[in-house]
Amino acid sequence: MTIQNYKIGIEKNKANFAPLTPVSFLERTANIFPDYTSIISENNRFTWKSTFARCKLFASSLKKKNIKKGDTVSIMAPNTSAMYEAHFAIPMIGAVINTINIRLDPKTISFILSHSDSKIIFSDTEFLPTIKEAFKIGKHKIPIIFINDCKDFSSNFDGDESYEDFLNEGNLEDFKFDQIIEDEWFPISLCYTSGTTGNPKGVVTHHRGAYLNAISNHLIWNMKKNPIYLWTLPMFHCNGWCFPWTIAALAGTNICLRKINAKKIFELIKKHNVSNLCGTTVVINLLIKEGIKLKHSVELMTGAAPPPVSVLKKIQQQGFNVTHTYGLTEVYGPAVVCEWQKEWDKAKQDMIAEFKSRQGVKCHGLIDLKVINKKTNMPVTNNGSELGEVYMKGNTVMMGYYKDKESTQNSFAEGWFHTGDIAVVHSNGYIQLKDRSKDIIISGGENISTIEIENILFQHPDIVDAAVVGKKDEKWGEAPYAFITLKNKSSLTEKQVIDFCKANMAKFKIPKKIIFGDIAKTPTGKTQKFLLRKKANQE
Repeated sequence: MTIQNYKIGIEKNKANFAPLTPVSFLERTANIFPDYTSIISENNRFTWKSTFARCKLFASSLKKKNIKKGDTVSIMAPNTSAMYEAHFAIPMIGAVINTINIRLDPKTISFILSHSDSKIIFSDTEFLPTIKEAFKIGKHKIPIIFINDCKDFSSNFDGDESYEDFLNEGNLEDFKFDQIIEDEWFPISLCYTSGTTGNPKGVVTHHRGAYLNAISNHLIWNMKKNPIYLWTLPMFHCNGWCFPWTIAALAGTNICLRKINAKKIFELIKKHNVSNLCGTTVVINLLIKEGIKLKHSVELMTGAAPPPVSVLKKIQQQGFNVTHTYGLTEVYGPAVVCEWQKEWDKAKQDMIAEFKSRQGVKCHGLIDLKVINKKTNMPVTNNGSELGEVYMKGNTVMMGYYKDKESTQNSFAEGWFHTGDIAVVHSNGYIQLKDRSKDIIISGGENISTIEIENILFQHPDIVDAAVVGKKDEKWGEAPYAFITLKNKSSLTEKQVIDFCKANMAKFKIPKKIIFGDIAKTPTGKTQKFLLRKKANQE
C-alpha cells in the first residue's frame, strides 16, 4: 500500500508536533508587540510585556502554593485585569480554571467549590462577603486570595492575602513556557451551567478546543489586527466565549468594564475608539434604550437567545454591525454563525434584520452540524418550517460533564452532541432556532414556537421584555401564556396586547393570558421559563 511509504522514517516528534494551547498566543504577542497596550481598566493599564510577566508570576506563585497539574483553581471576579490574567496563568501550569458567576448565591457557590474539588479561590473584594457565606455553608478550608480592584469595596479585605502580594511571591525564572501540557486533550477549563432545574453541571473543555475556538472567533467575525475590544460579555460566561485568548492572538487591547452600564459603554466606545464588543439581547436592549447613535461603526457579536428582528433593526440603526452566533457552554461559546452573503447587502432593511436573526452555519471548530426530526430520526427538510433538535460534533465540543458519566453519555448519544435546542433549516442550509425542546408548546396537536410569539411581541413599541410558556389546558393540552415587561409609564392593557397578537399571528398561537411584570432571569441573563411555567399553572 502506498500509505506505507509515508510511514517509513516519518514519525511525530518534538520538532514537528506540539500540543495546541491558547496560552501560546500570549508569549507570541508579548515578544512581537511588547509595548502595545494589552489591558485598560479603571485603575490599571498594562502592555503585553507586563501582562506576560504578571501571568508568569501568577503561575509561579500557584506552584509555590502547591497547586499542581490537574488541580482546579476558582476565581470569582468581574471583567478586570486579574480575571484576564487568570485565563493564561492558571493553564500555564496545567491547572484548570473555574470561573464562578458573580451573580450566584452562596449555596450554589458552595456546591461548585465542593463539586469542582477547588484547591484555591481568587475573589474580587466586592464578592468576599458572598464567598465567606459560601465557606460557612460548605465548611470549606481553602486559601482565599482577594483582588482589590475597586476602592468601593476596600473594607472587605478579609482573605488570606491580596492578589498583588500573591504575585510578588512569584519568580519569573521559575516558569518554562515549553512545558505547559503534553496532551492538547488535557482540560483547560471547568465552567458550570446555569442550573435552572437543579444543581449546575460542570462542563470540562480542553486546550485544543479553546485554541481552535479562539481562532474561529477571528475568522467568523470582522475583527481586524489589533482590535480594541470592550468587555461587555462576562469573562466568567464560558470563558468569555474564548475571547481572552482571541484578543491575545490578535495583539488587541482589552477594555475592561466591571458592570454593564449603557451610558458607560457609549463613553468607552468614544474614548478608546472601540472596534468590537459582544453582548446578549439583554445588553442590546440597554443600548437601544440609551438611544445614542455612534460616530463610527462598531462590530457587535450577539448570541444566546435569538434577538427579535425588530431589536436587530433598531441596534443596526444606531451604528452597530451585528454578527449573530449561537452556541452553548458545552461548545466553548460561538459554534454556529450567520455567515453573511454579499447578495444580502442589496436587501431591504427588514430583510437584512430577518437574515441576521438566523443562527446560520457551523463555525470552523465543528466538523458537522445537523437538525434531526426526533420522530423520524432523520434530518429535517430544508423548508424553514420542519422542527428538529440541533446536533453537533467536532473539536470544539466539550470533553464531558465533570463527575457525571450518565449525563455525558446521554449528551453524546449516537456520536453527536445533543444540544436540546429546537431549530428549522432554511433552503440555503442556515439553521434558525425556534426553542428549547422543553419549551415547545403542543396545543391541539400543533407545535408552537415560544420564540416566534416572543419575536412578534417584541415588535410592539411598549414592550421591552417578553417570555412565553405553555400552561396545561384540558381542551388543547397546552395553551400559550405570555409574560410581559412594559416600558415605564406605559398603559398597555391585556386586551390591547391580545388585539396586537390577533393582527400578527395565527389564531392558535395567540396567548390565552397576558401577565405583566418583571420576568425571572438566571444569573447569566437567561429567562427562567420553568419558574414562569409554574406561575402560569397557578393562575
